[in-house]
Amino acid sequence: MMLIAFGWIAVLLLAGGFALDRTMTNLVEKNFDEQLGYMLTAMVASAEIASDGEVYFIRPLGDQRFLEPNSGLYWQISGDGHDDYPSRSLWDRTLQVRGDHADSQIHIYDSNQFPGEPLRIAERSITLPGSDVRWWFTVAASRGELDSQLSRIRSILYWSFAVLGLGLFGMAMLQTWYGLGPLRGVRRAIQTMRASGRNRVSDPLPLEVQPLVEELNSLLAHSEKQAEEARTHAGNLAHALKTPLTVLTNAATAHDPQLSDLVCRETKTMQRHVEHHLARARAVGRRATGHSRAEVWPSVEAVLRAVTRIYEDTRFDLDGNADAVVSIERQDLDEILGNLIENAAKYGGGSVFVTVDAEPDAEACTIWVEDDGMGIPQAERIRIFDRGARLDTGKPGTGLGLAIVRDVAEIYGGEVSLGESEDLGGLLVRLTLPRAG
Repeated sequence: MMLIAFGWIAVLLLAGGFALDRTMTNLVEKNFDEQLGYMLTAMVASAEIASDGEVYFIRPLGDQRFLEPNSGLYWQISGDGHDDYPSRSLWDRTLQVRGDHADSQIHIYDSNQFPGEPLRIAERSITLPGSDVRWWFTVAASRGELDSQLSRIRSILYWSFAVLGLGLFGMAMLQTWYGLGPLRGVRRAIQTMRASGRNRVSDPLPLEVQPLVEELNSLLAHSEKQAEEARTHAGNLAHALKTPLTVLTNAATAHDPQLSDLVCRETKTMQRHVEHHLARARAVGRRATGHSRAEVWPSVEAVLRAVTRIYEDTRFDLDGNADAVVSIERQDLDEILGNLIENAAKYGGGSVFVTVDAEPDAEACTIWVEDDGMGIPQAERIRIFDRGARLDTGKPGTGLGLAIVRDVAEIYGGEVSLGESEDLGGLLVRLTLPRAG
């Protein structure tokens, strides 16, 4: 920011200084030329033709420098066939008049005809009354005084703009330093938070950075929540694996003759626990990436095709909104629906009914999975979501399916609840997921 401010200040001051220099130079030169023009006009007004045809002044010019030799201010009148009529200040020198053209108006130009003394010359051609000769009236002034004035003006401009530039740049640095002060306050607050062990930025800070502080605190809260979830999952997984490992260790120590079957059963249980926690970990990782989208209808159709091959005698029906889109990864949606539909086919009486977007006017998308089985008593509808909870132990399973469904749905901001199907009389699973924007 300081470099950009310095660059813009330098560019603007250079442009402004150049424009002001040209303006002042033109004004000084114009004033100088006007003085020469006044002198030339006075010469023409004072000139007459004598009886011998020569030009003379009926009154002397007022500037004393015309009488001082080499004073830097000169005049001369020239005419074809006549001697030049010079000022005393020219002494033994002569102004070179360009008589190859006529100037009815005053013509001003620079000349270097005098070595070491550049001149500013004003000339005009006049035909005086009583004479047919075209007379050239010329006034010349040394540019030394003009150049000296221009040098003084430029020196003043340079120093003024240099001081102005330094002042502006100093103010820009001070403004930038002061304006970024709240960010340094945020840095110090973070350092204090890290040193003191606090988990939030609570120091009083200006309103300009308060939204940043709020977002930072939200990020810290989110990271803390994820870390706590990770610790909880690790503890849950360790606890879930502890019992099967204890059973296997005891069986091996006791040389149980059914150790082989016991190993197969307990390893499947451990594998299912690992899959459960891996599913949660994958869901958390995908949620962190944001912008998840999945079309519900194709996912339900894909799950139904897979489950139909396993439960060929079960009738599956699908209805609802085919355009529903939810904010969840397709792989996680497939896993949720797979668990729900497979449970409905496994524990139902032969009919499964899936309704997509059953409540189209609601803010979230609701998916119903109904079966015609025995259902779940209301007193057991909360406990059934616990890991390993099973009501029907006569069929294979680990009791982790609904736990996976609940955990993954909650990770994406959804929820799952159980009820009674009015149409089929069995269990109604109500899955609610946020709609995709």
